This record gives sequence, C-alpha cells and structure tokens, in this order.
Amino acid sequence: MSRTIIINLIRFIALLFIQVFLLKNISLYNLSTPYLYILFVLLLPFETPNLVLFILAFITGLTVDAFYDTPGLHTSATVLLAFVRILFISITVQKDGFDNEPEPTLSLMGFRWFFTYALVLTFFHHLFLFNMEVFRFNELSYTLSRVALSTLFTIFLILISGLLFFKRKERI
Repeated sequence: MSRTIIINLIRFIALLFIQVFLLKNISLYNLSTPYLYILFVLLLPFETPNLVLFILAFITGLTVDAFYDTPGLHTSATVLLAFVRILFISITVQKDGFDNEPEPTLSLMGFRWFFTYALVLTFFHHLFLFNMEVFRFNELSYTLSRVALSTLFTIFLILISGLLFFKRKERI
C-alpha cells in the first residue's frame, strides 16, 4: 500500500473518532459547533481524481451521518465541500505556482493560502449544512450566526491541528 493511502486512512479514522466521540458533545450556547471531520477532505492530495474525491467525501459524510442521526445532511454538505474544493484549487493553485506541492497542508502551502482555503471551504460547508438543517427563512439571522461562529470555531481547530501536526517546509 502506498504511504499516502495509509496516512489518509489513519487521518480518516482519527478525525472521525475525534468528531464522533469528542466534538459531537461540544456546542457553545447552541451557536457554535465544530466540525473537524471536514479536514480529511481538505487535506486530500492535489492529484486525487475528482471521482475518488467525491466518493471519499460521500463516505466521510455518510459515516458522520450514521453517528449524528442526520440522514444525508452531512453527506450532502461534504460532497458540496468536495465540489467547492475542486473549484477553489483550480482557480488558485495554477496561478500561485503550487503545482509541485503534493497536498494542501499548512506547512506546504503557507499560512495565507491555507487559511483562505480552509475558511472558504468551511464557510460553504457550514452554510449548506445549517441551512439544510433549519430549512426556514424566518430563522435566517440565527442560522447565519451559527454559520459564522461554527466556521470560526472549526477554523480555529483546523489551524491548531495544522500547527501541531505538520512540519515546517524546508526552503532550498
């Protein structure tokens, strides 16, 4: 088995374990709920084929749905996340000259690019997730506040994990 496959399998299991058994019970005043499991889709290598990316996003969302008792909610949001990831990478990666980098990590891509990448993708995921969860326009301000606060909380956890687990890039 390839080293990349093993690393991503371990990452998948670890992130889902953390999400299901630790973060599921964390909610700040029912306004901010972290969804760290999306980091698995965010950190998949650039050369991952789109079909494989969508399948992995589907499996990730389906697994979270099984533990959260939300049939299809996280699955659809995670598949949307994969679609937005493809668009974001196709727009930014070729222009910024990151073609030789293997995966979009904080240590390889730099703070500014990774922060923008994680923020945009997390925002779209949370916007779709919370709008589908409520599915009412009369609670729009509550939903938008949940999106904003949950996005900030999730980004905070993503950046902390990026700083803890990834090595600095060696410049030659």
